[in-house]
Amino acid sequence: MGTIKVEDGTEIFYKDWGTGQPIVFHHGWPLTSDDWDAQLMFFLDKGYRVIAHDRRGHGRSSQTMDGNEMDTYAADVAALAAHLELKDAVHIGHSTGGGEVARYVARYGSGGRVAKAVLIGAVPPIMLKTEANPGGLPLEVFDGFRTALLTRRTGFFRELPEGPFYGFNRPDAEVLPGVADNWWRQGMMGGIKPLYDCIRAFSETDFTEDLKAIDVPTLVMHGDDDQIVPIEDSALLAVELLRHGTLKVYEGFGHGMCTINADVINADLLAFVRSS
Repeated sequence: MGTIKVEDGTEIFYKDWGTGQPIVFHHGWPLTSDDWDAQLMFFLDKGYRVIAHDRRGHGRSSQTMDGNEMDTYAADVAALAAHLELKDAVHIGHSTGGGEVARYVARYGSGGRVAKAVLIGAVPPIMLKTEANPGGLPLEVFDGFRTALLTRRTGFFRELPEGPFYGFNRPDAEVLPGVADNWWRQGMMGGIKPLYDCIRAFSETDFTEDLKAIDVPTLVMHGDDDQIVPIEDSALLAVELLRHGTLKVYEGFGHGMCTINADVINADLLAFVRSS
């Protein structure tokens, strides 16, 4: 584990374990690299080098005033990849992290830096409802996130994981309080200003051109019961924009499937990483 200082002085915390082909994990909002524990240990055991960072403003990275948007997030990843001398890497992003992967791979993934990409429950092409994206979510939804974050952050960060994030609000769900507690712990580590700014980054950024520019095999994984990033407005559109995209839909799985359904997700990720 360590930190690097990027161009504007922000310190980015990261984990770098093992040897072999590097797999880089990009977490969602408002979480940290800890959200990838199940994947880090799985791929480490399979002989891969695993890397995960805390996005600026999140977790143990600097609580930044500025730069809390996708261009800078991707530049931070590029700085980390250069520092670690990564080649032939597989970049895997969940939710907001999927947007970060799309922008990073599109802008910095040439020259053998990136071998493959994976978008899991990811926000591309764009979450916000616009004239060009009439099926998206209205701005009022994200304004509600901002208000809740500012006025009752602690409670809000209980409600999301205890409810729609993991699908614990479904009648037949097995509720796992420890999983919700861990989500709350991670979310409360972040800085209020960067977490506030990141809501705009994940909801209003248009990744259409990024997806079109990605020229490596890309697996799009999405649960059909995702209550945070609806599949109709994300994965089903994203895969059509990718040059080498493959869609895998998981019946009944929700947004937090990397944790709740780690055995299934990890096996499919491994098969994709190993595929020719």
